[in-house]
Amino acid sequence: MPDTLEFLAMPNASTEEADILILPIPLERTVSFKPGTAEAPKAILETTEQLEFYEEDAGWSPFKHMKLSVLPEFADDKSEIDADFHARLTEHVASLPIDNLFVGLGGEHSLTPALVAARMPKPGTVLFLDAHGDMRTSYAGNRYSHACPVTRLLEQGHKIVIAGVRSVYESEVDLVEDEPRITLFLDWDLRGKEQWESFLHKVNSIEGPVYLSIDMDVFNPAVVPGVGTPQPGGFFWYQMIELLESLFSKKQIDLRGVDVVEIVPEASRVSEMTAAKLLLKVISFWGSAHGFNLKPQTGSQMQVEYE
Repeated sequence: MPDTLEFLAMPNASTEEADILILPIPLERTVSFKPGTAEAPKAILETTEQLEFYEEDAGWSPFKHMKLSVLPEFADDKSEIDADFHARLTEHVASLPIDNLFVGLGGEHSLTPALVAARMPKPGTVLFLDAHGDMRTSYAGNRYSHACPVTRLLEQGHKIVIAGVRSVYESEVDLVEDEPRITLFLDWDLRGKEQWESFLHKVNSIEGPVYLSIDMDVFNPAVVPGVGTPQPGGFFWYQMIELLESLFSKKQIDLRGVDVVEIVPEASRVSEMTAAKLLLKVISFWGSAHGFNLKPQTGSQMQVEYE
């Protein structure tokens, strides 16, 4: 693996010409259970070398038509206080081109509000997939904790659609009842066919700018064992695919950004592979929704020998 991080061992396009920008953010400041989120971005990107270029669900090879760039990692400066780190992250992401798919690859979930502030500065909707409520005002005295991103997003003025939750604090229950901008689908509420279809309808009906935040602990631990704070229950793989299909079935979706967070690399590498494959699905579905499959074959894949 070269010192420069890559996706599927493809050369990185320039920031200006890339259709997909991936920013590794090895953030690990407020982890409260299993450590290791700082190692996740590199581990996931290394694992992408085991993927195929062809994406079977949408039925095309996205990188024949799209160019991708993995940006230099956004390193944590431990001398900074949390507020300064997150402000610097927002400023950095806001400086990037906007007519592309931006993916923040974490790192812990506390990074999401900074990314949303950069990519969606005016109120929109955040689709927030997580095993936990993440609605604390502060946790352990820190308002930038990984337990607080939803509250920070509300402060930015966004609507939040949360799904997969199966661990909540008392004050979070009260907040959901009092806050009309939050729509919560508890994991148990998604067990029945009608309930699941109601959730997919909600996802498909989101209007305006939207940001997708995926905490990998939304998955069942049988699918993704390597996360910072695992919980029993949760999504299985094809539920996630159905969700993405519902979200991206709206052509020209105004998706401002995506993040994938909270992986803790583990010996089997199953968790990193699931995250890597999920990134490929998001890229493929977004590209297809935006008609890249009809564009000339001048993408990153065409610059490598892969037979």
